[in-house]
Amino acid sequence: MRARRRFEVSGVVQGVGFRPFVYTTASELSLSGSVGNNSCGVEIEVEGEPAALDAFEWRLRQRPPVLALVESIVVTSLSTQGGNGFHIADTRRADGGRTLASPDVAICRDCLVELADPTNARYRHPFITCTNCGPRFTIITDLPYDRASTTMGAFSMCPRCAIQYQDPSDRRFHAQTIACHDCGPTLRFTDGSGTHYLREDALRHARALLMGGGILAVKGIGGFHLACDASNATAVQTLRSRKQRGDKPFAVMVRDIESARALATLGAEEEALLDGVRKPIVLVTQRDDIDENLARSVAPGNRDIGLMLAYTPLHHLLLGLAGDEPGPFALVMTSGNLGGEPIVHDNNDARHRLMSLTDAWLDHDRGIVLSCDDSVARVVDGAELPVRRSRGYSPLPLTLPFDVPASLAVGADLKNTMCVAEGRYAWVSQHIGDMDDLATLQTFSTTATHLQTLTGVTPVQLIADAHPGYRSSMWAQRHAGGRPMRTVQHHHAHVAAVMGEHGLDGSSKVLGFAFDGTGYGPDGAVWGGEVLVADYKEYQRLTHLSYVQLAGGDSSVERPYRMALSHLHAAGIDWSADLPSVNACPPRELAALSHQLDTGFGCVPTSSMGRLFDAVASLVGVRHVVEYEAQAAIELEALARGVDCGGVRYEFALPNTIFNAMSDGGTDSETVDCAPVIRAVVTDIRAGVPAAVVAARFHDAVATAVVHIAEATRASTGQVTVVLTGGVFQNALLLSSTVQALRASGFVALRPHRLPPNDGGLALGQILIGCAS
Repeated sequence: MRARRRFEVSGVVQGVGFRPFVYTTASELSLSGSVGNNSCGVEIEVEGEPAALDAFEWRLRQRPPVLALVESIVVTSLSTQGGNGFHIADTRRADGGRTLASPDVAICRDCLVELADPTNARYRHPFITCTNCGPRFTIITDLPYDRASTTMGAFSMCPRCAIQYQDPSDRRFHAQTIACHDCGPTLRFTDGSGTHYLREDALRHARALLMGGGILAVKGIGGFHLACDASNATAVQTLRSRKQRGDKPFAVMVRDIESARALATLGAEEEALLDGVRKPIVLVTQRDDIDENLARSVAPGNRDIGLMLAYTPLHHLLLGLAGDEPGPFALVMTSGNLGGEPIVHDNNDARHRLMSLTDAWLDHDRGIVLSCDDSVARVVDGAELPVRRSRGYSPLPLTLPFDVPASLAVGADLKNTMCVAEGRYAWVSQHIGDMDDLATLQTFSTTATHLQTLTGVTPVQLIADAHPGYRSSMWAQRHAGGRPMRTVQHHHAHVAAVMGEHGLDGSSKVLGFAFDGTGYGPDGAVWGGEVLVADYKEYQRLTHLSYVQLAGGDSSVERPYRMALSHLHAAGIDWSADLPSVNACPPRELAALSHQLDTGFGCVPTSSMGRLFDAVASLVGVRHVVEYEAQAAIELEALARGVDCGGVRYEFALPNTIFNAMSDGGTDSETVDCAPVIRAVVTDIRAGVPAAVVAARFHDAVATAVVHIAEATRASTGQVTVVLTGGVFQNALLLSSTVQALRASGFVALRPHRLPPNDGGLALGQILIGCAS
């Protein structure tokens, strides 16, 4: 006896080959019916023998397309209608619910084979894609996801592509990005004089420019890169100088995993991350024998390198296919922008904004709706640690531990991302950047509108950081439009974000260690070395690093020797000339700084762990002036890796009575005194202990302090769940040693795994706190 069923499927089910999968499955099982997109997801009606319907449902649940993310399937029994054959229905809109947009996806292996096959019609086509790969998020103008709702709508299919698009047996069946040499986007090279070359001529000129040491602006999926031959030290230095990048490392792109192994020591997890469908930049350890393939100036003074594999057909063509003239082994691929600005994604804008940075442009006429930087990650103890979540990840939703009203959280001012949420879903935006540039603010506003359009969320409230001077918070105030606006303490949001990632519902408190460079404290101080007892509704500041003076604001952030001198002053240690930090400070500045610290003039107290890392880096002579964020801490970590502490342990002075405050409801806390560690560092420096050993002992001291505080808290309260978060925990050595020590002591140690520990994950925490009842 025949039966008929309706399947309403929600999740990431558009732009991932779901309708072709359903069509093929239904046809194989001799089922009649239809499948179509709507604004809620995919709606399927199938009719046939019950056993065939059961088999269809099993495949739907257990064997969906690789790129699909099925969140729910609602099944309804219907009256039979008869009929033969199965078809794809027109897209329609439905009331309620929503579909989820897919991230951009790296070129698949099938398309890569066709790209290099001279007998294939898409041989050397720079925009080859199928249902399993290619741009999604950055070309979508609206949902449901159909060609007309993407920037590919500007290109009419040729007869050959149209036949493949309609053929259920073809891999490009209903692939909205389908195109070929005859009907797709056109590659264009423009040199400094304005001369244009198209298609293969464009590619030939681009490769010649790179091989000749030139700088090339390359339009990718989410915007422009600035590229040069990574083995050419002169080209690398020219790019570094033009971009005013200082010593900040460049990301490097290579063709495949074998090429990556020639540059870095890779574990299995790192290779899987590099070569997966997302293909982020992965921070890995450089090999020692790379001089022939990589200029040392790519990542000066750094043991790590940011590696990524080619993820578009154009990237593979630039690096060269089999039989091509020799090309670069590796390319520097850095964001196409000036420092502090968002990545450029418009052709005309690129001509103007990148004029001083590049020698030529390689672009095309496929539009990009929204810029999207490369994602960055590293592997710590076998698990991914995001550093920047963007291309390949955004706008995948995160599942929330409780229902929330429609809300928009605007994040922080550094490494900004925003987040919209409703019900049990939250969508964290792509990386937007630092909010101190007008162009970034414009991108922020555009992203807010686009994210709401793609998700269908119309916020009824806005949530922002409590810092009154944050540009993101001021934006929220300007755009509230009478809607309620909540503010959230910075470090509370950090802790809440990790709780949310791990699905905690907030019914029990956690012990959160939020270590970063800066965050606004309710007492007006700059917080950053915080120990909080928290749930989503509230937090208590259990303890924190002892305050020292931050003199002159950003000048002390940019010159770590100033933080070293501040910590020496707080510890009662004379500024004697045998200390590297003292020698690094010009005499007139030394006198002025002494007066500031004695009087408090132009100073603000800070408990920042990030600034403590800066201070120690300067004390041991690693870095006195930084040219990019966290440079001193990064170099201190690199120095400490694999170094034995020699049986010596530095120890912070931990508070004895902070736990009484928890039992009597008080809010005051004693502090974690840094002075003993500073004194121990100075003693070792004067004794001639190698800087690497001092660095290792310092890292050990921080991890040990976390464990001791956790053990004391557990003895007082029974608390066993610990959260580690904040930008300082991007430090792989510190994160790994702290997590291992906590787990060895019987704690549940939670660390970020889907969002960065830095401010790039803050907006999710803001959502959860702002919506907690």
